[in-house]
Amino acid sequence: MADQLTRFIELKDVTVKSNGRTILNIPHAIIPADRITACIGPNGAGKTTLLKVLNGLIKPDTGSVRYSFAPARTSFVLHHTPMIKASTRSNLGLVRDADHSITPTQIEYVLGQIGLTNLASSPAHKLSAGEKQKLCLGRAMLQKPNLVLLDEPTANLDPNTTEQVEEIIRQFKQQESDVIFTSHQLAQVQRLAQYILFIDQGEIKEKGPVGPFFSNPQTPAAKLYLHQELLID
Repeated sequence: MADQLTRFIELKDVTVKSNGRTILNIPHAIIPADRITACIGPNGAGKTTLLKVLNGLIKPDTGSVRYSFAPARTSFVLHHTPMIKASTRSNLGLVRDADHSITPTQIEYVLGQIGLTNLASSPAHKLSAGEKQKLCLGRAMLQKPNLVLLDEPTANLDPNTTEQVEEIIRQFKQQESDVIFTSHQLAQVQRLAQYILFIDQGEIKEKGPVGPFFSNPQTPAAKLYLHQELLID
């Protein structure tokens, strides 16, 4: 499979354990990094842990993570990132502490991209949940990562704001940033993603293009998950 991909991440013998319990167990997996990939599965399956391993926030107890592209510049966006008591513009510009090459002009441009120009001078900690999420995505844009990791990027957002956030996520591809995101919203996964990682009980049980996964899942675990989630949707 690796021969068919322009960019990929390879995991070998990766395990993550906590309090004697195995959170993640991936003997071998090649994850495409040249398309928008959705990581789905039940609560507690290990999705967020996988993102943290890919970002380097968690060091696996065993195994290795190899990127086919170098350097691997990643940006990890949570859905509950706190804001400092300053303006939206100042919060967006916090990434300049790590990258002094980011200019005020670039900050203003990204404010426009994420639709927050009219709130640039407003206190960021008073923004709505959706506006805060847009701000966090804007920070990631300014960092120009080649891989963006998003954990439940539209959790608890209304449909209109969800649509706006999804459009921002699509913009990452335009700046050649690849995206891996977690989501429980299967309709959103079908709108955004090109590739699926299905995780259950800490293992990647199934992976592949979005269309075939939804139309013809191959494993009992994936069939059960889709049946239960689609009933809820």
